[in-house]
Amino acid sequence: MPTPADRSFSEIINARGVFTPLGVSRSPKEVSDAAAEALSRYFVMGELHDAVGQHIADSTGAPAATVVHCVASAITLAVAACITGTNKKLIERLPFTSGLKNRVVLPRPHAVNYGQPIEQAVKLAGAEPVLTGTLTSCSEIDIDEACSRPNTCCLLLVSSRLTTTKAIDFEKAVSAAHRHGVPAIIDGAAQDFRLTELLDTGADAVLISGQKYLGAPTSGLVLGQPDLISAVRAQENGIGRGMKASKEALLGVSAAVELRKHLNVDNWVLEQRAKVSRFVAAANEIENVTAQTRPDPTNLPFERAHLRLVSTSDSINAAKIAGDLRTGSPSIWVMDHLVEQSEIVFELVQLTDGEVNVIIKRLRELMSFA
Repeated sequence: MPTPADRSFSEIINARGVFTPLGVSRSPKEVSDAAAEALSRYFVMGELHDAVGQHIADSTGAPAATVVHCVASAITLAVAACITGTNKKLIERLPFTSGLKNRVVLPRPHAVNYGQPIEQAVKLAGAEPVLTGTLTSCSEIDIDEACSRPNTCCLLLVSSRLTTTKAIDFEKAVSAAHRHGVPAIIDGAAQDFRLTELLDTGADAVLISGQKYLGAPTSGLVLGQPDLISAVRAQENGIGRGMKASKEALLGVSAAVELRKHLNVDNWVLEQRAKVSRFVAAANEIENVTAQTRPDPTNLPFERAHLRLVSTSDSINAAKIAGDLRTGSPSIWVMDHLVEQSEIVFELVQLTDGEVNVIIKRLRELMSFA
């Protein structure tokens, strides 16, 4: 029987961030204890959903909240909710939407792929994603015009470093949608530290991942207007049946939200900054490495370490170093989206000092051949 300590599993140091293929994040003991307790008990799931949703709403200042399986499913269910409301017959009819409002306006720069194309999450609800703007820009005018067309059920915006343009003004985009009576949804999967800011845009629903920086079991938080939240809950009697949250996810994410409520974010930010600064200082002592800190492009409250590699060997480059880090033991995973620019990016948020030291040691070893 496989166990977490099973030697057949790869030993991982995750400097890539809250990355789904690596299990996303680590849960604090309070969260894992809450999830474990849930597994040993029975609940009336409707009561549990009500209690957890109310706790999340009270803790975050959202008008209402509910929990689904993950943010990918939250996109599908929020779109479905905009199409059907709580109408039982329409809910059972999905994903067949002929004759219903089923156009989802999506800025073209927000047509991201996070392991699946976001358009597919929309289509699973029976909706039609309609891209507006260009790959590098999408204006308030673009959004206004797209939302003015018949049969538009919602506007979908994405807050992520994966987007391909400068940030869209979400408050103006939401207002443009509302001028036409169109609800607005924000996919803010990894943006839990910015939840208040996203809710303050006036969006009808904000979608947040439970298992990323909150460190909860796999779950998606849907926060926003009560009518839309009720319509999301109602989808469990339709296409949402296979996207429901489990009892351990519900109590785990509730515990994670409670921990976040009491977190001294200012102190946490200072701790993260000090960790990255120590890493950068140590990396700068390695020959042929130049390291610096850079802020998160979506304004999350921490920095990452960017290492630029300079080598006198044609066989040593950023892509090779990133690959060698991954294939070693332990396997060190990094952000490799800038390797063509000779940069490797390290996110250290969930790493211990010991793991950071292992990374520095491996870098020294690998760069000694440069």
